[in-house]
Amino acid sequence: MCMSHMVDLVIFGGTGDLSTRKLLPALYQLQRHQLADRLNRIIATGRGELDPESFRNEAHANLKKYLPQDSWDEAVWERFCQRLDYVKLDAGNAADYAQLAELLNQSEAPGRLYYLATLPSLYGEICQQLQNASVVNEASRVVLEKPLGHDLESCRSINEQVARVFDEEATFRIDHYLGKETVQNLLALRFGNQLFHPMWNNTFISSVQITVAEEIGVAGRGSYYADTGALRDMVQNHLLQVLSLVAMEPPASLKATDIRDEKMKVLRCLEPITGENVKKRTVRGRYGAGAVDGEAVKGFLEEDAFHHADNTETFVALKASINNWRWAGVPFYLRTGKRLSGRYSEIVIEYRRQSFSLFANDPQELTNKLVIHLQPQESISLHTVNKKPGLTSKLKLQPVELHLTDESQNKGDSYDAYERLLLDAVHGDQTLFMRRDEVETAWRWIDSIIGAWDENSTPIKSYNAGTMGPNAATALLAVEGHSWHE
Repeated sequence: MCMSHMVDLVIFGGTGDLSTRKLLPALYQLQRHQLADRLNRIIATGRGELDPESFRNEAHANLKKYLPQDSWDEAVWERFCQRLDYVKLDAGNAADYAQLAELLNQSEAPGRLYYLATLPSLYGEICQQLQNASVVNEASRVVLEKPLGHDLESCRSINEQVARVFDEEATFRIDHYLGKETVQNLLALRFGNQLFHPMWNNTFISSVQITVAEEIGVAGRGSYYADTGALRDMVQNHLLQVLSLVAMEPPASLKATDIRDEKMKVLRCLEPITGENVKKRTVRGRYGAGAVDGEAVKGFLEEDAFHHADNTETFVALKASINNWRWAGVPFYLRTGKRLSGRYSEIVIEYRRQSFSLFANDPQELTNKLVIHLQPQESISLHTVNKKPGLTSKLKLQPVELHLTDESQNKGDSYDAYERLLLDAVHGDQTLFMRRDEVETAWRWIDSIIGAWDENSTPIKSYNAGTMGPNAATALLAVEGHSWHE
């Protein structure tokens, strides 16, 4: 499939929250940075009765609201708005697709990129309607937002419906965590530095932690979240994708196929969590009333817009094991939750303690750690120890944090994850997108945990909003002499 042609981008759900807050701002930024050379038109679809000019006016107001203040440039907007168009479209109405086809057929751009920012239950129908309207050609691609299903069975069903219209090479399953600069920097860190690569194994590494903590609750997404929970919402995609990049073997090249092959091997090596070990390997939690940033907040079950959520967790911590030569014996601790004490995402590589120390009063808890911050600030730091300054009779140690990223450069070159992923999708680069077998293998592992929870009636432990989850999450690590990096 040729990737060097001009592309018309069609956003289904073009007036929705994702498009308004993320997609259109990211596309504007590509225009601002002169990276939109292959992008011909941006056609938003929605169920609202809007003409193209009204949509442009709404986009203008929303961009000024959601873009960083220093990003707005009226001259950039004038060029950007010339790309914008709008078509009223109901996902199940064939006549609406005929209007979309008429607009697309007026274009000289051979490429078509369909971004489905809608409910996943509509993916199959939208793809079929596009095919029926004869607007899918060899240069067409489709972007699918998460969540891809509720379990393995529903995920397979969606994938099969999409595959009837779009080949796997034309299907881009998006996970915005893979668009983060520091996640991509894992490849450079691991495979571009002789300092780290030889020590990236169970001989030197004691444990790995991956945390995605959120301060927000579920207001606005209550109905969805009540049927989903933290395990399905975050672990199945974000955390397992990050884990696979941390743990994968060196790829044969940086081509998408080679990188995704190695990620897939990691997911296949995940030891199943079953009814026999689920109590020792997992912790479920749900936030109650508490305080976040000094403001009182309700507990999960007291929030509005959803019902029947008695078996929904808002926090999960688990111990994963990767059964291969590199990682045997190294626990991978995953943790995510809502209404926690802070908003941050990080990867912590903890190295093994020295077997012998020359230093008196050596604080053995000060182990070497490589900390990779994903949000809110993206950075990499190495935690070491050195001599505590001063005139003393004995050498004493103190912790030191060495920053491995150039903060000034990051400020100048920072970008939103959707900017990277949209740019890659327009250019046809699948490296940072998920392959079908990756998503389905991840669901298979998640389904085994959910089945084990049901089999054992695993309780959901309460935690106060504004804390870092239930005490049992601390105990999960403590039994093996580890503790969460705070």
